Amino acid sequence: MSEINGHEYQLLKIFSSDFEYHIPAYQRPYAWTVEETDTLFNDLYGFYVSEQEDENYFLGSIVLIKENTDRKADVIDGQQRLTTLTILFSVLADSLKDPDDKSSCMEILQEKGNKLAGIASQPRVFLREWDQPFFNKYIQNVKIDDLLKQDPATLDTESKKHIQENCRSLREKFRETFQDDEDELLKFSNFLLNRCYLVAVSTPSQASAFRVFSVMNSRGLNLLPTDIIKSETIGKLPPDLQQTYTDKWENLENMVGRDGFNEVFTHTRTIFTMEKAKKNLLDEFRTYVVPETTPKSLIDNYLEPYTMAYMKLKCCEYTSSKNAEEINNYLYWLNKNNNYDWMPPALLFMTLYPDNSDYLLWFIKKLERLASYLQVTAQDVNHRMARYKFVLAEMKERADSSLGDPLKNIELTEWEKEEFLNTLNGEIYTMPSARRNYIIQRLDSFVSDGGATYNAKLFTIEHVLPQNPSVGSEWFDIWSESKERQYWLNRIANLVPLTRQRNSAAQNYDFDTKKTKYFSTKSGTSSYQLTTQVLSFDKWTPEIVHQRQKDLLDIFTKNWDLQKSDKKKEREGFLLFGRGGNAFGYPLDDDNFVVLSGSRISRDVTDGFAQGYFDLRNSLIADGTIADGIFVRDHTFTSSSAAASVVLGRAANGRKEWTLLDGRTYGKYGQLESEE
Repeated sequence: MSEINGHEYQLLKIFSSDFEYHIPAYQRPYAWTVEETDTLFNDLYGFYVSEQEDENYFLGSIVLIKENTDRKADVIDGQQRLTTLTILFSVLADSLKDPDDKSSCMEILQEKGNKLAGIASQPRVFLREWDQPFFNKYIQNVKIDDLLKQDPATLDTESKKHIQENCRSLREKFRETFQDDEDELLKFSNFLLNRCYLVAVSTPSQASAFRVFSVMNSRGLNLLPTDIIKSETIGKLPPDLQQTYTDKWENLENMVGRDGFNEVFTHTRTIFTMEKAKKNLLDEFRTYVVPETTPKSLIDNYLEPYTMAYMKLKCCEYTSSKNAEEINNYLYWLNKNNNYDWMPPALLFMTLYPDNSDYLLWFIKKLERLASYLQVTAQDVNHRMARYKFVLAEMKERADSSLGDPLKNIELTEWEKEEFLNTLNGEIYTMPSARRNYIIQRLDSFVSDGGATYNAKLFTIEHVLPQNPSVGSEWFDIWSESKERQYWLNRIANLVPLTRQRNSAAQNYDFDTKKTKYFSTKSGTSSYQLTTQVLSFDKWTPEIVHQRQKDLLDIFTKNWDLQKSDKKKEREGFLLFGRGGNAFGYPLDDDNFVVLSGSRISRDVTDGFAQGYFDLRNSLIADGTIADGIFVRDHTFTSSSAAASVVLGRAANGRKEWTLLDGRTYGKYGQLESEE
């Protein structure tokens, strides 16, 4: 049997002369998009600013084919992370001004050569052969400006396009986050190299490496965090209650299954922390949930009502004498989302207002709109979690809200409405299939009587105006302008849903033939109302498509309530939540930042909290500006970072951590304001 070795390494060691990574030709191309790349950066930076210096960040594992005495390693699993981390270090090197610092960062990317000995520098990571020269020229030799000047249309592989897009996004992240602060860049690089770890699992055998990869990615009935928490929780109860609560616990677990119960715990953790997980579920549950509860209250007041609500939300089985059908319809669409980040606010709301079906209907309708906005506009997990955090925070602050004075943070901002409509008005067909299918299906549900079913295995989307019409066909006569054809081709007005597999020959039929042989059933209609609408047209002209686009956008606007508000635009307010802090403020100018009365500070400060901010915090408490952890009057700070640090009790980059409700950071918003 091949020897298998696994060790945990700092990134400083991962990107050292001990390893030379090669991506085999049979591996898939580099495929991470801006979404995954931004998530990686945001997770790293979020951990860096929020966790104490003795805490380390775990980046996961990589699987290698490697002889113990050889530095060369074929990467079986982990190429996406290794490639993206290389891009990140290249952007870091590009951001550093000091030549010595830049040179040190270059050594992370390439083994330093020796000109006197005629030894050339050697990359740490080798992509597949058709991408490596490009990767080495621009990324590993830090030619960022040259890379970003390249016309994406000239890049001949998807990998190269992803490399360019991710590089551009990371550069923007670095500029927005660090504002050319060289000292902060060096501190962040120190964190990356010394406190971020990967587990490298290696074996000299290809078969063994694939076996390891398969085992690491398979699912078994391993001990879950819920099992450990159960033991610890039940063990703290008085002996005469242990059997009763063991039975209650197991009944809840059986009701939703082991995986479902684990999801309830994950959502419970989110309700308490209101942030994306930075560590594993067990550690965070012990840190944030257990200390705020007793064993009995954890089960009675949280796990039991949350599990009951989870069942209703996940299975669309809300029951009531009023509004149940409408609520379950919105739950159906929430469950068709490509994530369950919406579940924690839904769980909390349903347990806070269990008998108020009118208010629940209002909330679930608003939540479905917000979740749809986040999915359609492709917001990453950090943006989604931050957006829902504001909803959770307001629910906790305003447990007495009602339909007469409802929650406000669940509403879309005017900026979000505009972004939502602009996306819906764009090239829908070019989106990933999950997103475009959701948009078309949701639109069809708005125009139908609810009778259609949306089976993912049968559902397809087709173009009315074909993607590649035959030369000499009627399409060329009606759509003579190629720019006009290209503009409307992939927009929603030119797309119809079908319940049959694609027929490459049928796609290019003339319109009449296409309607009768491809779009309609024997009855002359379609399973989908959107398609039936198209069947009513005699021709498919640019004028018809233009009007149809407007009509369909009006349907979205009406059903998702995307009309512009007539209210006078108020001053933009910024929010900050974390570590128990809950603050609101606004900038006076480029330097001064006002924190509003009613804002709450965290209960404690982290180790290593800057002495100046520590003293400022205490002085505000001493002079009565902060009483019982709450600002009793507005206070002007000399910077957004000073304001954020005092609120959070830790080092904070105010330009990044103060955000609008829609997720735009103070730094990003300030840039946009100066450009207008």
